[in-house]
Amino acid sequence: MSLLRRIGLLLFINFLVMVMVSVVIFVLSYLGFRIDGAGYYLVVSLVFGFGGSFISLWMSKGVAKRRYKVQLIDPNTASGRELFVLNAVRKMASQHQIRMPEVGIFDATSPNAFATGATKNSALVAFSSSLVNSLSEDELAAVAGHEMTHILKGDMVTMSLIIGVVNTFVMFLSYIVARALDAALRDKRGRGGLGFFGYRIVYTILQNVLLLLAYIPISYYSRQREYRADKGAAEMVSPRAMISALRALDVPLKPETNQQAAANMAMINNKRKVSLYSTHPSIEDRIKALEKML
Repeated sequence: MSLLRRIGLLLFINFLVMVMVSVVIFVLSYLGFRIDGAGYYLVVSLVFGFGGSFISLWMSKGVAKRRYKVQLIDPNTASGRELFVLNAVRKMASQHQIRMPEVGIFDATSPNAFATGATKNSALVAFSSSLVNSLSEDELAAVAGHEMTHILKGDMVTMSLIIGVVNTFVMFLSYIVARALDAALRDKRGRGGLGFFGYRIVYTILQNVLLLLAYIPISYYSRQREYRADKGAAEMVSPRAMISALRALDVPLKPETNQQAAANMAMINNKRKVSLYSTHPSIEDRIKALEKML
């Protein structure tokens, strides 16, 4: 996704959020609720909502390296399949005129891979040892193409923008509704209400409920970007190679240690049951989409 399209998406989502917030405030005002400090809390929500999201993005590569104990491939000593995946990523980076991502291997008993990084010129592509040792060269190239498509389209940045908007909306709307409930329970002299602890409990419950609802569209976007990454890999390598790679990945994931546990949105393969909260479509659906390119 280009920078202009990402900015357009951010502005559109912000517009929708502000419309919804304005409607909620209007309805509450019409019902006689006065929400003091709403403007101030909106700014606080923006700072914490986007701040947390982009700090996570900025730290993502370093955290991934430590969490999965990623060993970067040294081009001077690499050989065999490790050298192949390194050269595959280098070729794709050169063709699309971006800086060569760091390429590494992490120890895992299940075939998987992920890409992360704050920008397309400071990215990391990592492959599990099981994937490197079990897939053919064409399949490995297709997986590399899938991860490179995530990088080229700026998927990590776009997801951070979306999560930042969602965090802002959830924090602010939880505040507004909790304050309205507190005001509704007070008498004409201002006595009563939720109280300090009651307010914090209601605010926390609202945040959790709204986050559950908000992650439905976030998960939908995550599933769509997997289809796009598959398509990108098919265009870089071939649809048959990507289909073959997906079939090779369609095996039961073996239990991993806590350090090796897959981050759902990062990995190429997630075997959780497909639902509204699934970050990946089923392998079957992904293969059907690719078969249309044959």
